[in-house]
Amino acid sequence: MQTVQAIFAHACEQAGISKSVSVHSLRHSFATHLLESGVDLRYIQELPGHKSSKTTEIYTHVSAMDIGKIKSPLDSLFKNEGGEGEKG
Repeated sequence: MQTVQAIFAHACEQAGISKSVSVHSLRHSFATHLLESGVDLRYIQELPGHKSSKTTEIYTHVSAMDIGKIKSPLDSLFKNEGGEGEKG
């Protein structure tokens, strides 16, 4: 693992990344991007080999920006009544 970390540190230096990051940062970023692209948390849990879903759930804090995109089932009920999202 020391070799991977050394290569990663060198790549960060070459890229001008001054923030403290590790190989684990790549793992976290990968899982976060999967989650943000719509991959189910249960599948993401399998990829890094997390035994507990609680471990994988740490990635959910990053996707809070998507909360506003969630549509309530009630919205579609009202929309189907002809009110375009309002009570009709």
